Amino acid sequence: MMNPTPYPDINQLLQELLADIQAVLGDKFVGLYLYGSLVWGDFDYQISDIDLLAALASDLDEREGEAIKQMHAALAQRFPAWDDRIEVQYYSCLGLKTFKTQPRRMGNISPGEPFHLIEAGNEWLMNWYFVQDYGVTLFGPPPQTLIDPLTTADFRQAVYDHVVYWRDHVRETQDSAPYQTYAVLTLCRALYSWRNGEQVSKDRAARWAADQLPEWSELIHNALIWRKDPLNNPTTYPETERFVNFIIDLIVGKAGVCVKNREGGREPPSLEKSAKVKGGQGILKRRQQMPAG
Repeated sequence: MMNPTPYPDINQLLQELLADIQAVLGDKFVGLYLYGSLVWGDFDYQISDIDLLAALASDLDEREGEAIKQMHAALAQRFPAWDDRIEVQYYSCLGLKTFKTQPRRMGNISPGEPFHLIEAGNEWLMNWYFVQDYGVTLFGPPPQTLIDPLTTADFRQAVYDHVVYWRDHVRETQDSAPYQTYAVLTLCRALYSWRNGEQVSKDRAARWAADQLPEWSELIHNALIWRKDPLNNPTTYPETERFVNFIIDLIVGKAGVCVKNREGGREPPSLEKSAKVKGGQGILKRRQQMPAG
């Protein structure tokens, strides 16, 4: 691995993480892939997290999971500035091929969420789409050789499902102003992704959304400020709930508002009529604090 990022300490962290995973898992470790804002831009050194996928030859067992948990604890001690800012999914190659129809065991650590084992399936499609299209190989074969091919239509359907999930999920933000900020920026990015068929950073998507939706521009611009200063955040739940539901209605075609596509033309907001709601299975990350990625 050369220097995949412009940040010497992050490069050192990635090198040590790679060596640690190899020491713990040996030949079971197939590949390591960097994605997220470090790859697609707008990485904020002060608040962004580090997103990675570790591909494995088979599912983790309990013993391996405990060893990885201890490994991450030791890594956090060596790199305290990045404690609770490293996100890694440990998923089998078989899972990456069959996740659309068959959930499999996955190890996951993310901001606000210590390492644990979960069952991961189609709700992780957006993550694997990002790895497929943007992932930087730190070790192993190209990610496209491991992931069941994903199309823009697959991605947009996953965005749709993810957004619909927020209709009820927004209630979980009531007691957390930082989480309300996260909700605002997440829905901005969902709107951008659904409209343009690609993923960008929260900052870029929010600025785009503020331009598209001037009536919400003050809230969106404030959310960008509050993201970096979560303790000085006067966001109210009713305002957040109204915004979230407005974006949901816009995407499912109820708001009657047109937004510009990347070429500058305007198109109706409704998704393809064939889109099916899957019961809100599209949430990527369940966190009670605002994540930094």
